[in-house]
Amino acid sequence: MATQPIADRFVPVEEYLATSYSPDCEYEDGIVVERNVGEIEHSFLQVLLGTLFTINSEAWRVYGLPEQRVQISAARFFVPDLCVVPLGQWEKIVTTPPLIVLEILSPEDTIRRAEEKAQEYLRFGVQHVWVIDPYARVTYRGTAAELERVPSGELTVPGTPIVVRTAELFEKLDAMRARSER
Repeated sequence: MATQPIADRFVPVEEYLATSYSPDCEYEDGIVVERNVGEIEHSFLQVLLGTLFTINSEAWRVYGLPEQRVQISAARFFVPDLCVVPLGQWEKIVTTPPLIVLEILSPEDTIRRAEEKAQEYLRFGVQHVWVIDPYARVTYRGTAAELERVPSGELTVPGTPIVVRTAELFEKLDAMRARSER
């Protein structure tokens, strides 16, 4: 999720696109915006999700791109934790709406900001916006009106075999933490 501008001046799109940021920043109407990149829970879930989409890419006919720039309008670029695109869609910067955009909340992120971004993704044409809070162990799905809590933690794409069970991801996170604390 976005946090704060990193410069106090207008930055042209061309300059944003020609500049490397570490970690990558988002761009909102001439302002370069730093992202919260999270802690180990965030990173581990991002790896698990990327791996899940990679392992299932042929069966699910999609692939996942971590921290891929997505241009949602002429002057807005977001960098979701994972965007999932159909096999065959290959763009240096994603300008065609992904099938899924997945955001993993960091401790500094707010659900309000996640909901605002979800609405922007949906207006852009993203079909599924998923938000996972690894700290509260809550899963959300973006709808036209709001972020809706998914009590089962099961995220699906109707009409496809895509199923992500966040409870299983949290179990793997807990198991890795337990092994690391020994």
